[in-house]
Order: sequence, then structure tokens, then C-alpha cells
Amino acid sequence: MIEKAEGEYTELLRKRKVVENDKKKIQTVIENLDAKKKVELDRTWQKVNKDFGSIFSTLLPGTSAKLEPPEGMAAWEGLEVKVAFGSIWKQSLSELSGGQRSLIALSLILSLLLYKPAPMYILDEVDAALDLSHTQNIGNMLKTHFSQSQFIVVSLKVRFYCFQSIKTSRRFGLCVSHGVIFNFF
Repeated sequence: MIEKAEGEYTELLRKRKVVENDKKKIQTVIENLDAKKKVELDRTWQKVNKDFGSIFSTLLPGTSAKLEPPEGMAAWEGLEVKVAFGSIWKQSLSELSGGQRSLIALSLILSLLLYKPAPMYILDEVDAALDLSHTQNIGNMLKTHFSQSQFIVVSLKVRFYCFQSIKTSRRFGLCVSHGVIFNFF
């Protein structure tokens, strides 16, 4: 009986050692994956941040925007949106108008899309909260930053389609304004 108990005890010790070794291997894998994750998040942040600033300054000339980690934190722990008009950085996004906040959101979304571009995008009334000058800037931005992509753009602003900045070699459209239908190809 003692021999049987000693055998079971020895087997349990062996299994414990296997479990401890497996635990160490899993912890090593987790540490390696965390390190790779941080490197990839930093690389992604750098690219998205660059595109975010470029897109926003195209949409709203004379401005700057950036994504930066809060003080004392790393980029993989969180990011804040910072906006400057000229050289004056805003303390809060609540200082911006609704149209400016819409441009910030559009810039962020499009900068994320530029990270891994798709061949086609659909934009549905992204200019709804904007005045016509900003609507024209959307066309400039699409032409500048997404030259290899195709867009289906829905806008209720007839002037959106009339700006030279969005004319491309392949443009199709139908505009209805005051009961008059305009076709352009």
C-alpha cells in the first residue's frame, strides 16, 4: 500500500513539473506576443497619425491634427486627438464647431482606412454637416490621398459634384436639383 501511495505521489510530482514547464512556456509566448503587439501598435499609430494629420489639414487648411498618448502613457495604452488652428493647440475638442468635429471624425476614419486600403469605398452624406468650402475640400482630399481607390459618394449637396477637384477620368453621376436632373459622365 505504501508503494502504491509513493508511486501515485511520484506521478503527481511528474505531472506537476509538466504543468509548471507548460505554464512557463505559455507565459513566454504571452510575453513575446505582448512585445510584438506593442511594436505593431506603435507602427500602426505612426502611420495612422501621419495620415490623420495630412487628411485633416487637407480638409481644413491652416490646421494641424495629431494622435498622441496622454501624458505618462504609451501609445498602446490610449490616444488623444489634438487639434491646432495655426500654431494654437486647442485644449479640448469641445472648442470646435460641429462641422470641425465632423471633419476630425472623417479624418480619423479615413486615416484608419489608409492603413490597409480597400479598392472601393462608399461615403454616404459625409458632407451633411459641412459648408460648401469644406465639401470641396473633401473632393481635394479624396483625389490626393485615395488616388488608387474608387468611391461611391452620396451627397444631397448638388455642388459637391460640380467642383473641379473631384473630377477624375471615370466619373459618373446623377444630380437632381429643384426638379432638374443633371447627368454627367
